[in-house]
Amino acid sequence: MSEFSVKQIGVIRAEGEDFRIELLPEYVPALKGLAAFGDIQVVWWFSGCDNAAARGVLTVDAPYTKGPAVLGAFATRSPARPNPIALSCAHITYMDEDNGVLGLAYIDANDGSPVLDLKPYTPSLDRVETPCIPDWCAHWPGNVETSGDFDWEAEFNF
Repeated sequence: MSEFSVKQIGVIRAEGEDFRIELLPEYVPALKGLAAFGDIQVVWWFSGCDNAAARGVLTVDAPYTKGPAVLGAFATRSPARPNPIALSCAHITYMDEDNGVLGLAYIDANDGSPVLDLKPYTPSLDRVETPCIPDWCAHWPGNVETSGDFDWEAEFNF
């Protein structure tokens, strides 16, 4: 088995209703051209769950109210998983290219979470026109734009 290393390129700031990414200075040049995109894929580290116990979780008992009794970690968005890597789609509200700051409409990350990579969201590669999803979550919003108004708390058993 190979061991991999990644470098943190920045940090997520989630303070109240203010969400942003602050890049480390050496990665600011990598923003060139990203301002033309309205949305990004943020690859980040579930740093609060990076421990042996969380990495050992392979199945979860009834995480969703309408879901099956047991789900594998790969069938959830849980931070408890073999590698605590997260992927979030986020809308860019502003970009300060000189200082390496990207304002976001929202991101489902804790303040201080390490950012590993940014990728432009492109529908031709990232959007699935008719995704196959289980019946128990078919009532979830069909896009990120409407998910903010959805009662997510009613969907989880924790």
